Amino acid sequence: MMQLNFHRSGRGTPLVILHGLFGTLENWGAQIRQLSEHFDVIAVDLRNHGRSPHDERMDYTAMAADVIELMNRLEVDRACLMGHSMGGKAAMQLAMSHPERVERLIVVDIAPVEYPPHHNDVFNGLNSIDLASLASRKDADNTLSQYVDAEATRAFLLKNLYRDEHKKFAWRMNLPVLEQQYGQIAAEPKGSPYNGPVLFIKGGESDYILREHQQAIVSRFPEASFKVIAGAGHLPHVEKPALFTRLVEKFLTPDS
Repeated sequence: MMQLNFHRSGRGTPLVILHGLFGTLENWGAQIRQLSEHFDVIAVDLRNHGRSPHDERMDYTAMAADVIELMNRLEVDRACLMGHSMGGKAAMQLAMSHPERVERLIVVDIAPVEYPPHHNDVFNGLNSIDLASLASRKDADNTLSQYVDAEATRAFLLKNLYRDEHKKFAWRMNLPVLEQQYGQIAAEPKGSPYNGPVLFIKGGESDYILREHQQAIVSRFPEASFKVIAGAGHLPHVEKPALFTRLVEKFLTPDS
């Protein structure tokens, strides 16, 4: 396990938030601002992402252990947990492995199943950017556009670019390990069923949670409930932030 970078704000019931593949805690800016009015929000950079340490290991057991280490460091015995995509799988793994540490679980647009590879174009595009000679983010976007059509996706990916102490562009994410360990990222989280309250939030236009995944979900999370955000894709918290946050607040405060 390793010590993760995090941002903490607000007060109340602890809420740990985990981002998806290629993301950082900054992807949750709108939710952090609003939810910190009622919760002790702890947004995390997972290993090999953002400002957290790099490591050769990139599986869900390790990711869950990192979050447990952070909770222990912050003296948080139990927390609500919310994760998107890869972060959703890490959250599911933690809940199944350490149910006593999880009050409630929110899983955003991912199922506890193994997915076929579908990021080849992204990896090819990112690897095609020559950081040593890169002069601007615009040049990076031009190169990446040959592999990734969606402008919003490119903007999301290029948030990982920063200038190091030598004023050279570099990746905050550990791109080589993410590519090498992609099979682990695509894998399903495993463990005993988690019997606490769980909310799965699906983007209506996304194909990450399908009807065929229902049995895998309910067998591991028998108390699961589901909400669909119409008009949203794989990033419902970004595409429909107000509606998304209302659903989260309602689930996390059932007696209000």
